[in-house]
Amino acid sequence: MTAHKLKIDIVSDVVCPWCIIGYKQLEKALDMVGDDVEAEITWHPFELNPTMVPEGEAISEHVARKYGATPQQSASNRQRLTDLGDKLGFGFHYGPDMRIYNTFKAHQLLTWAGDAYGSAAQTRLKLALFSAYFQANRDVSDEEVLLSIVAEAGLDADEGRAVLNDPDNEAEVRAHLDHWIEQGISGVPAIIFDGKYLVPGAQEAETFVNVIRKVREKALA
Repeated sequence: MTAHKLKIDIVSDVVCPWCIIGYKQLEKALDMVGDDVEAEITWHPFELNPTMVPEGEAISEHVARKYGATPQQSASNRQRLTDLGDKLGFGFHYGPDMRIYNTFKAHQLLTWAGDAYGSAAQTRLKLALFSAYFQANRDVSDEEVLLSIVAEAGLDADEGRAVLNDPDNEAEVRAHLDHWIEQGISGVPAIIFDGKYLVPGAQEAETFVNVIRKVREKALA
């Protein structure tokens, strides 16, 4: 039977731990589905902290201020994420000095990567950014750090630098951000299958499998 070409749009932020968890669950689901589908993933921008100051903010202070979490609650949440990540093959390395950053420049580069290089390269850059932030505690708001990650992902850092200095690209990405907010998305990850079926949050792989199979059945009906 012919594989169904499945379009998957993922709205996410690179400093969102549930976004990498959700992606790893989706990746597991696609492995479980096997040859029934041929997935093309496109990443879309969402800023969890659009007004974050340039130097960022200590995560401990950020979650206390934004969510009212106690240090004990924060530690418990980080441990839960670490345990989940370990099961899914992504090791979180939460350090005592870890900070949260503004991610607009990262989204500029991700949008460019998708447009210029395609889905696979965009995913490669996205995963490199997740790894840089959650595993190496790098500053993903810093232009030079970002361009080094671009190069590590096999993309052209000089092109990336031009993108970051292009006002047209900045306007395009801000329009993308506004679009998803206008669509009612207020939290990430938000995963959309075939442009019609929205699944919010980092669901279990089995949930994604069920959604994918139903989407495929409807498309083939």
